[in-house]
Amino acid sequence: MKRITATPKYLALDVHKATCTYTVRDAAGPVLERGVVETCAYHLVGLVQRWGPNVHVVFEEGTQAQWLHDMLLPHCAKLVVCDPRAIRAKLANKSDRIDPDVLSERLRLGSLRPVFHAVHSMRGLKELVRAYTALVVDATRVMLRIKAIYRSRGIGTEGAGVYRPALRREWLAKIPEPAARRRAELFLAQLDALSSLRKKAKAAMLAEARKHPVFHLLQSFPRIGPIRTAELLAIIGSPFRFRTKRQLWPYAGLAVVRQSSGDHVVVNGQIRRRTRPPLTRGLNRNANYTLKKVFKAIAVDLSHSDTPLGESYRARVARGMREEMARLTLARTVAAILLAMWKKGVPYDPTRLTLTTT
Repeated sequence: MKRITATPKYLALDVHKATCTYTVRDAAGPVLERGVVETCAYHLVGLVQRWGPNVHVVFEEGTQAQWLHDMLLPHCAKLVVCDPRAIRAKLANKSDRIDPDVLSERLRLGSLRPVFHAVHSMRGLKELVRAYTALVVDATRVMLRIKAIYRSRGIGTEGAGVYRPALRREWLAKIPEPAARRRAELFLAQLDALSSLRKKAKAAMLAEARKHPVFHLLQSFPRIGPIRTAELLAIIGSPFRFRTKRQLWPYAGLAVVRQSSGDHVVVNGQIRRRTRPPLTRGLNRNANYTLKKVFKAIAVDLSHSDTPLGESYRARVARGMREEMARLTLARTVAAILLAMWKKGVPYDPTRLTLTTT
């Protein structure tokens, strides 16, 4: 029997492969129900519907998060997919009963950090970008394993000649041990297969990316090719999820962490604030590292270019700024410009740049 409730109820799910542990909490705070259900659409949708249309649901980001998000969103008043890192860092003990209890209480208090889930139009591109990225990583690992075989025997492997099929017999002959030579042959065969799959994944990814009008718009920015554009589209999804550039910088791992303590002193009987600046502690770590890699790669390419952005980088270095800080400033500038281009739907115009050293 469906339970109709006027006041909101807070349902937290601790999701596992086979089962989900849940806690339902009242708006005043008391726990109304705890239990375990099977991780399947029928039981999870039934659980949400049983608590009426005014139920708020929360679960952690994970492998099944997108499936749960799309399935449960039409059946609840509010759905939050939260960042598990913000929860686990504050928990001393952990269990299938503690986790949903904590989640439901923090949902009731509104102290959870939601995780953005891609709009449906970008869902296919996101899958293909993940496939391409995984194949690139796998191919890189195999290439490193191949060079390690030669390096462990004091054989130099400068360049990419060791991977070329035309030179393969010559390189394999340099390995004296038959077993090690066979090991290198197997890795080279694996590399050939991965290279073929990577080309197919790249073609599929770019074909999907070209369906979006902003694909060609972002490529008007210097040093942004089709692959980087596809990655930006898949990761960001929608530019309107970031109100300003200052919300994009932390997501991309480009926000500077500052810390201070003892900020006030007593002078002549009056409390005054210290004039010393807060100490910097590097960049924020709770970031999307794939997006950070894209922005950093664009900044490195621009730093060697003759574009206005490249000239601004060299001007900062000439004024005494450290090269790594100048590259960080350039990466932040790139992120800000791309966000503005995407939101306004206008191509890159170098004459409209307002470059600063901050």
